[in-house]
Amino acid sequence: MWKSVASNALTLLIVGIFLLGGLVLWGKDQYTGPGPLAEAICVRVQPGARMGSVTNDLEEKGAVTSASIMRIGADYSDKTDQLKAGSFLVQPGASMEEIVDVITRGGANSCGSQIIYRIGVTSAQAEVRDFDAASGRYVEKAEFDLSSDAPKPEDFTRLRNQSDTAYRVVVAEGVTSWQVVDALGRIDVMEGEIAGVPDEGSLAPDSYEVRLGDDRAALIDQMQAKQALILADAWANRVEDLPYDSPEEALIMASIIEKETGVASERRQVASVFVNRLNQGMRLQTDPTVIYGITKGEGVLGRGLRRSELDRETPYNTYVIPGLPPTPIANPGRASIEAAMDPEQTDFIFFVADGSGGHAFAETLAEHNANVAKWRQIEAERANQ
Repeated sequence: MWKSVASNALTLLIVGIFLLGGLVLWGKDQYTGPGPLAEAICVRVQPGARMGSVTNDLEEKGAVTSASIMRIGADYSDKTDQLKAGSFLVQPGASMEEIVDVITRGGANSCGSQIIYRIGVTSAQAEVRDFDAASGRYVEKAEFDLSSDAPKPEDFTRLRNQSDTAYRVVVAEGVTSWQVVDALGRIDVMEGEIAGVPDEGSLAPDSYEVRLGDDRAALIDQMQAKQALILADAWANRVEDLPYDSPEEALIMASIIEKETGVASERRQVASVFVNRLNQGMRLQTDPTVIYGITKGEGVLGRGLRRSELDRETPYNTYVIPGLPPTPIANPGRASIEAAMDPEQTDFIFFVADGSGGHAFAETLAEHNANVAKWRQIEAERANQ
């Protein structure tokens, strides 16, 4: 009798072990195998969230077949306590294992909501965007001018109150330091005061990630440190025989190049014109320097230059003064700084707009006058349309 009982018990134990082993293998297959998600989704993990609530949310959204298996797998791999707050893109067919890796690895948000502050040459605006997981693109929800006193869009208020909203400040090439300081003062997700306007040209135009409550002065320091590195690197790699005695003079030239053309392929040609003029003792005769002498970089002139302004002697009127103006006239980007350090080898000493957004370059005054005549004709035709 006891032998029979022992035999049956052993049989049940063996069967139980096989069943348990099969269950473990099935669970592992469920955890590591392709998931049921048909379209990408954006998973938001709130600060302080626990793995249980996140897995339940994923199960409700149809991203995983079993919240329990996902929790067990995360616990087995020692990732339960490594959950990171943020917004993370989960791709179609992602396994539970892959999702756990995404939400515990952390890093920058790969989806979610963004508020981007764009500081441009003519305006400063805020752009509110939501990520559309299905298309893999950010969709603009609202836009408003930072200088406007009108109520902020509802989408801005909504995203402003979300803990996982990402913020970014984008500074365009050619903005002045005053414009940057003025715009930063209007960005209400940042705090602190900026003690004065930084030196013109000392801020690096770029895209900067910021967080709620970040210090404005600290961001200015970051921009200055980056520009200093860019300038030092470009100066160290400059070509020979340039008409600049210091990196600071090269930065002045770079700012003029930045304001004279928005066409990337022209920068080194424009640089060659001004370098040739300096080498030949010719005045630079460039409108943007005259404009800066009038506005001091505080906003946009908004009209054409008057003859009296072109004739008046000021430190920035390069139609009157020889050489470079005393300071940069804007914050140039890396490409313009590099163009100033490595201009194209040409004999050009003139250029004028060609009607396409670019410029026509010339080696002689006769060629230049012909190009000017063509441009005047284009202006007249446009005025009559």
